Amino acid sequence: MGYHNNVFHASSWTVWKYASGGMIMQKRFNAREVFEMAIGIEKNGEIFYTRASEIFDDHKVKSMLTGLASMEAEHEKVFMSMRDELTKNEEYNSGLDPDDLAVLYLRAMISGEVFDAMAPLDGTERLRDVLRRGIEAEKDSIVFYTGLKGIVPEVLGREKLNKIIEEEMRHIVILSEKLSLCKD
Repeated sequence: MGYHNNVFHASSWTVWKYASGGMIMQKRFNAREVFEMAIGIEKNGEIFYTRASEIFDDHKVKSMLTGLASMEAEHEKVFMSMRDELTKNEEYNSGLDPDDLAVLYLRAMISGEVFDAMAPLDGTERLRDVLRRGIEAEKDSIVFYTGLKGIVPEVLGREKLNKIIEEEMRHIVILSEKLSLCKD
């Protein structure tokens, strides 16, 4: 067990730190795992928009949905690059989370408990329903990525994360504009 800057390193997974009145345990975040979650979200988005594009005959709708799928694929590549740039020292970023709530929330988000836009499409969906599901998924991913900003170091590309958040916001605008024109 090492000692550095009032922090006892009990293991590679936990950190004991002095706080007023005693010591508190902090859980460590595994940055590689968090990037894998982000990659999963983008992959799910790509699959959703691709499948949705196969439901509709309207060329403009197909084009919009395949365009969104392509953007999600690009985001996936950005997160893969950020993950691959991690050094072993950067893989673990400690943050106060005594009950593992942040990690549990992140896992729930991509497992479908929070980020449920990837529920199977059966081909009978109306465009309005697909657009609403897309909007909800984009909102959930913005919440996820905003949470990531606090743990992604600047050197790993926090600015890239900001750009992805901006693009996800544009996706909401695109989907919302199309939704406002829906007649079905």
